[in-house]
Amino acid sequence: MSIPVYTPHNLEKTIQNYWITHNTFTTQEKSEKSGQKNFYCLAMIPYPSGSLHMGHVRNYTLSDVIARYQRLQGYNVLHPMGWDAFGLPAENAAIKHHVPPAQWTENNICAMRTQLQTLGYGIDWEREIKTCDPDYYRWEQWLFLQLYKKGLAYQKRAWVNWDPIDNTVLANEQVVDGKGWRSGALVERKEINQWFFKITQYTEELLEDLTQLTEWPPEVIRMQSNWIGRSTGTEVHFSLVTPLPDLKKITVFTTRADTLLGATYLAIAPEHPLAHHALAKQPALASALALLKNT
Repeated sequence: MSIPVYTPHNLEKTIQNYWITHNTFTTQEKSEKSGQKNFYCLAMIPYPSGSLHMGHVRNYTLSDVIARYQRLQGYNVLHPMGWDAFGLPAENAAIKHHVPPAQWTENNICAMRTQLQTLGYGIDWEREIKTCDPDYYRWEQWLFLQLYKKGLAYQKRAWVNWDPIDNTVLANEQVVDGKGWRSGALVERKEINQWFFKITQYTEELLEDLTQLTEWPPEVIRMQSNWIGRSTGTEVHFSLVTPLPDLKKITVFTTRADTLLGATYLAIAPEHPLAHHALAKQPALASALALLKNT
């Protein structure tokens, strides 16, 4: 007996067309009235770089397995997809390829959407979002304004990791061996004016409510706790022997004030005002300070 030849382009296309015509993965709106329970399966939405890589395949295969399993358990599953498509990477790519950012981004989204659909994931494409769409980011703007009105959004100067090629700020995780993860450029330390959210105002609530996440893995809970970053300690003031006009003391925070009697020196950051004062008197420090700033 001959074994039928598996032709994925024919068979899978037929099945996927059936899913589309029968709304197999479309989320029902009135499941609560019917008594059916809802299940929301959300994977991190991708940046539309132009084509999928194996990291994408791994990520969305995992969420697809979860969504399909819960659907088989009788749940009304919402498994959406979207595109993290707003920001400088798209603009820089558009400049490099000499096309408008909107055109570059939309072309990439179309290509990656086709790839995801070809893979056969059970996604409700009626729920697709694009963060570069005004219908989406108008709500981000609205939320920011509410935070600003409540005094929870504010501006101040702070030091950042600056990529001189991409002309953008990088998170610590995006700096690999002192270089930008995308451009490979040597990252610079730069002080700029930027916006902050006053999440420290909710530190206690955030930490206390972690105990309610009973189904989260312990290592994830620990990461969240470390990210919130509450420390209980003391601020200690060291007076300068020779005070400066705008600096008479250095304040440090410690969780172990009982060990201060054993302190032998006090280190300051290269960005500290005292370092700038020392530089004015000792120009030879310039190269050392510059090296420390980019370390």
